[in-house]
Amino acid sequence: MPGLAIPPNTTRFRLVNARVPICLVADASRLTTDADGLAPCDIVIDNGRIAAIGPSGENDGLESFDLDHGIVLPRLVDVHTHIDKGHIWHRAQNPNGTHLGARTAVMADRDVNWSAEDVAKRMDFALRCAFAHGTGALRTHIDSYPKQTPISWPVFAEMREEWKGRIALQAVALFPMDRAVTDEAEFRQTVATVAKHGGILGGLTFLGEAPSPKTDAMLDKVFAAAIANGLDLDFHVDESHLPEARSLLQIAEAALRHKFKGNIVAGHCCSLALADDAERAAIIVKVAEAGIAVVSLPMCNMYLQDRTSGRTPRWRGAAPLHELDAAGVTVMVASDNTRDPFYAYGDLDLIEVYREATRILHFDHSDRPWLKTIATTPGEVMRLPHGRMAVGAPAGMIITRARTMNELLSRPQNDRVVLCAGKQVDRTPPDYRELDI
Repeated sequence: MPGLAIPPNTTRFRLVNARVPICLVADASRLTTDADGLAPCDIVIDNGRIAAIGPSGENDGLESFDLDHGIVLPRLVDVHTHIDKGHIWHRAQNPNGTHLGARTAVMADRDVNWSAEDVAKRMDFALRCAFAHGTGALRTHIDSYPKQTPISWPVFAEMREEWKGRIALQAVALFPMDRAVTDEAEFRQTVATVAKHGGILGGLTFLGEAPSPKTDAMLDKVFAAAIANGLDLDFHVDESHLPEARSLLQIAEAALRHKFKGNIVAGHCCSLALADDAERAAIIVKVAEAGIAVVSLPMCNMYLQDRTSGRTPRWRGAAPLHELDAAGVTVMVASDNTRDPFYAYGDLDLIEVYREATRILHFDHSDRPWLKTIATTPGEVMRLPHGRMAVGAPAGMIITRARTMNELLSRPQNDRVVLCAGKQVDRTPPDYRELDI
């Protein structure tokens, strides 16, 4: 496989001596798995779609490309990003690495620089990064403030159309949830914008305010608006170390109170990890009952949480995914911010995200199919057929030289090959110089 090159005019071919994760294959009945959850197989691609996934050694005379037992993944699904604010680090750095420092820096940059041209340029740059790394679907939160909403949402709609067939895009309105009760006219306009563009309704809960009737009132407004407009929900929740940050429980109770039938995602949920065992267990029971999916953003939250100058951090800032998963809660991990004041690094590379999540969240030494957290599971939450390998599906995949999960996670896989609809894509990431002012 070194130097694998599939000619652009080759439409029917076989990938031989591949290894695929069983948990990401729609029908693995013909395959035999090993201790890593990987199965040797051949993959037939016909006119941009997967025609067969079967045991190695079958031969039908097709042109073949030998992967030498390399792991093949489907193109992956990034369920929580911020491509509207990404890649502003060169002009808006976080002064101290804190959450407050990030918010202040972003607000100042947004007020001055976020024109339609600027947002489009950075969104396209981010998507080219994600595409080069092998992302097939992506959900972004969009800062939806009075001045910014009419700028960023139309730009997103243009990007969604432009990237159709390469990356499936979804967007979530991000705004402080108190606006639902303090400025009802503006909230109605936000909801209308989200509905017009086929988006998801979101909201940011307070980072350290104790549960209160005021928060319940906000949530009632948001849930009622989502129900009236047939919208799913995706919240930023308890991104804090403070014990007062317990809005996740109130969201679960609101979902049950409104008998909400749509999908609900709760992002971050950092403070849940610091609750005592009894409180955490009680909240998780409610989250499971309400059918809320939880997405942890391990790289960003390790960057922001528990940061004090001159002091080594004491905790990881990540949601308790093992406990949530054991209780039947849908769990995922994702990129979050990239090269902006909320996270100074990152490149929308989900293999990097999973590699770091494995270390931070201890996904290793476990019999759970954690690989689904960046693939099949977010695909299902986003109501998309992405993140899995299935006969008849478009042949979007990531081909690596790694033969085991240890090899996959020990190196960045810079030599990976990405196929989109059966065609090998240019994996050259965009040059940061494009963003120079």
